[in-house]
Amino acid sequence: MELSIREVKARFAEAAAAAARGERVIVTKHGVPFVALVAVQPAAGMDFEKAERIRRQLGLDGVTVTMPADFDDPAFSRQVLGLDE
Repeated sequence: MELSIREVKARFAEAAAAAARGERVIVTKHGVPFVALVAVQPAAGMDFEKAERIRRQLGLDGVTVTMPADFDDPAFSRQVLGLDE
């Protein structure tokens, strides 16, 4: 769908609905494409299945990570970064 700015102002709800359906709505200014209205892609969460596949591919199945009890202490961070005085 291609609409001028004037048409989009008059038919915004229609243009927004078209974009939400996945249609690309081009807004023109003096006949030249100016902006495109597209639907927002929902933020994707962590794909645990993909992460597990990659762990297996890399041979990291048996690897476990252990953290010291004070890993979230700012003093520990300073020590790891070599900032202790």
